Amino acid sequence: EPKRKTAFGSVGRRIPYRILHVINQDGESLGNMHRAEALKLMDQHDLKLVLLQENAEPPVYRLMTGQQIHEEQLRRAEKKKASPKPGVIQKELSFSSAIAKNDLETKTKQIAQWIEKKYHVKVTIRQAK
Repeated sequence: EPKRKTAFGSVGRRIPYRILHVINQDGESLGNMHRAEALKLMDQHDLKLVLLQENAEPPVYRLMTGQQIHEEQLRRAEKKKASPKPGVIQKELSFSSAIAKNDLETKTKQIAQWIEKKYHVKVTIRQAK
């Protein structure tokens, strides 16, 4: 299973790279600078450093306010909800033909919930002895 990407947010002072490309809170490029310079700038302006592109050379970081980080997190969450899910989830349920009435009602409710969530549902009924 591939490693999950960390959530969008401030990286604090834990920056593994020596040279960074820094963008200010208005979106203007400040160019490449050493990690210590970027941290000093972050402290002077009371901002937070956020990793934008890790695979770029050098990695791109942006100085952001807490409010900007929060808004970006909300924007990404909405985008993730809106994007279609890859593949269809299939749920399977099996029970005996001699199932009790209340158990059948419970399983029926479960199936209805799965269908509302747009899952494919497979029901197997085994014959009672």
